[in-house]
Amino acid sequence: MTLKTVLLAVGPGDADRSTKLAETVVEVAKPAEATVVLGHVFTDSEYDEVLSRLEFDTELEEADPNEVATRHSTIRELRDVLDEHELEYETRGAVGDHGPTIVELATAVDADRVVVGGRRRSPTGKAVFGSTAQEVLLSAPCPVTFVRNDDEA
Repeated sequence: MTLKTVLLAVGPGDADRSTKLAETVVEVAKPAEATVVLGHVFTDSEYDEVLSRLEFDTELEEADPNEVATRHSTIRELRDVLDEHELEYETRGAVGDHGPTIVELATAVDADRVVVGGRRRSPTGKAVFGSTAQEVLLSAPCPVTFVRNDDEA
């Protein structure tokens, strides 16, 4: 299987693991000279909060999720690493429930691999709160690489 497109899915909980995510996506994409799609998924409430924090004037025009993602600090940090390694990339933003929207984004960009971050959870925690990474692992149209912080027990 040829690796042409790698989706690096990031969300609000990934700022603390952005270095590990960047290292992983470089390790996967660089040897194949694959294009990396930096996909930031926001829930409706997260999106409204980010629009406010980034001072988007939503009264003048509707904010574009791609533009919002481009201006997000985690995406900027990841772009810096990809630039350093001379990897081709594009940025996509999406609004919706994290797991299903990442899967939709992977399908839309025809991803050959998805890289997603997460944290260790107990079985009870997964049952009660769900797991974005688990949803992506089970539903993505391609292989998924799961990245967990080394500091997480």
